[in-house]
Amino acid sequence: MNELTPSQIVKELDKYIIGQDQAKKSVAIALRNRWRRQMVEGNIREEIMPNNIILIGPTGVGKTEISRRLARLANAAFIKVEASKFTEVGYVGRDVESIVRDLMDISVQMVREERTKIVQKKAQENATEKLLDILLPPITNRPKPVGEMVEKDELELRNQRTREKLRAQLQKGQLDDRIVEIDVPTDSTPMMQIFSPMGIEEMGMNLQDIFGGMMPKKMKKRKTTVPQALQIIAQQEAQKLIDMEEVIRDAKNRVENSGIVFLDEIDKIAGSNSGGHGPDVSREGVQRDLLPVVEGTSVATKYGVIKTDHILFIASGAFNVSKPSDLIPELQGRFPIRVELNSLTEKDFIRILTEPENALIKQYTALLGTENVKLAFSKDAISEIARIATLVNTKSENIGARRLHTIMSTLLEEILFNVPEIGSKDIKIDGKMVKEKLEAIIEDEDLSKYIL
Repeated sequence: MNELTPSQIVKELDKYIIGQDQAKKSVAIALRNRWRRQMVEGNIREEIMPNNIILIGPTGVGKTEISRRLARLANAAFIKVEASKFTEVGYVGRDVESIVRDLMDISVQMVREERTKIVQKKAQENATEKLLDILLPPITNRPKPVGEMVEKDELELRNQRTREKLRAQLQKGQLDDRIVEIDVPTDSTPMMQIFSPMGIEEMGMNLQDIFGGMMPKKMKKRKTTVPQALQIIAQQEAQKLIDMEEVIRDAKNRVENSGIVFLDEIDKIAGSNSGGHGPDVSREGVQRDLLPVVEGTSVATKYGVIKTDHILFIASGAFNVSKPSDLIPELQGRFPIRVELNSLTEKDFIRILTEPENALIKQYTALLGTENVKLAFSKDAISEIARIATLVNTKSENIGARRLHTIMSTLLEEILFNVPEIGSKDIKIDGKMVKEKLEAIIEDEDLSKYIL
């Protein structure tokens, strides 16, 4: 992370997102500031608060993608939530503090996976030994009379030689078809949902932890092939080698210092006008509940108390009906950076189809490559797809780059359906074919509403 400068962060984002330079610049600065704060020494470090960002722009221009790629670059705990699915505390629905609880769950899972990779080699070695014990049970260490000692030593030597032969066969894959019986834990704790001020999911999980800890884990016998058995035992051994207290400590530190929360559809909770009939449960109420979490509070989770002071919040919304100023003033103040994302042009669509590492044309070429079909698009075909996408977005609802998905799937529908019967061949898509396939649909406006 310390090696990535803001310009390098923007360069990495350019691999997947076309245009939106101002948005990339803002999030790159915000990410670099996280690292800068952690390098600061003394009491001032705790006083440096993150500058939360609001991304304003129509759907399908890259708001969510920017945040997703940013979290991967930072190797940070990241969660994307829809602001519209939360309700005010005291009403049926999810309360906003569950965002932090979910973020902590994600962080614990991330750290656990990283630690599992570190201990994987040792776990694999232990699993091999355990599997060999199942295939060839060791000789019991019961003490024998002195006269029988020589016989016992010979048995042990013979057992050891057989064990080494089995180990060699296991490594070569000669035992892959053999079935073995292993012990696996059975998850018999019933799911519980409790309605409480803490939130349904959190209280239920806590009760499961309590009752789960009171009773020993039940084991059940399972018959499986040798490779699968090795994989299952390796996972069990890895869990034994991981210190969960250290995992939770590291995960908590990551959430508190580098966690990122992406609040999508924030415009849906803005612009409330209750008309004097009391507070609006789904709008202003959610904003009021969201405020302490964004400005910094302590949230109780099953892993301990999490402070949200330094979590970075990135909100986004189309703001078609409402505007950012319709949010309550206190919440507006907690999102000091506002970035407007531009609508995509025809030139942007051409670049989106070809330049990113996950470009649609590259995806379809790879998919059809699995059936020995070489798919190629001419320049005029790409230009025509971009022109049609822009036209349909203008004539009907503007859904940005997502329009390319609908157009590409309509264009290639027959090819994708018939390709298994065609066999290996080269398919070239040109501008004429694109026009023939899509022109009739575009001209029929009622039809284009449903198909494109």
